Amino acid sequence: MRVRALKDILLQLKNAADASGRPEPRLLAVSKTQDATAVAELADAGQRAFGENYVQEAAAKRAALADRGLEWHLIGHLQSNKAREAADLFDWVQTVDRPKLVEALARHRAGDRAPLNVLIQVNIDDEASKHGCQPDDVPALAQAIAAQPRLCLRGLMVIPTPHADPERRRPALARTRALFDALRTGHPTADTLSMGMSDDFAVAIAEGATMVRIGTALFGARKSRESGVGNRES
Repeated sequence: MRVRALKDILLQLKNAADASGRPEPRLLAVSKTQDATAVAELADAGQRAFGENYVQEAAAKRAALADRGLEWHLIGHLQSNKAREAADLFDWVQTVDRPKLVEALARHRAGDRAPLNVLIQVNIDDEASKHGCQPDDVPALAQAIAAQPRLCLRGLMVIPTPHADPERRRPALARTRALFDALRTGHPTADTLSMGMSDDFAVAIAEGATMVRIGTALFGARKSRESGVGNRES
């Protein structure tokens, strides 16, 4: 069932990209609350990148699937006191939103490993319930990341206001794309714009997403544990 869903999603991503004249985005399978068996099923079908919200939950899955060569992304809010574990466990952290976190991740990333890929999370709609920096803070935060040799700035991540009509999210997605384009002028490693989920990925792709984060459409309804305040990934 999940393998069929993966094939369907990949086809939908291709069709959305073709329809909008955009490159086909990477798929990040949001596996939070799913067990290692569910992740392994998609991995066996060719999916390599998986997104998690919680450090401990991700650690257990990574250990169980250590021989699969998977790519693990943190997409949930990260507290500074968890930076040591996150810097060791993940290949990407998509939710960097403050200088203190930049310093902590850089300090704890082992020098014999590839730099940790990071995205700046932007609170594009200025929602009190969401994490993320303000758009005006992006340039300074990008400079702080670029100054750390153990980190690699890869771009931006955003979660727009979840309007029932995905078209109402388009302005926020377009603003994020403009921020991303501006970021790339000074930071050549910035190649990733992570936006779009199960219910709005077609609009996100049309607005320039290079990575979409999809969970519900792949795994079905999420299990009981909910994400921390501010980061709703589906």
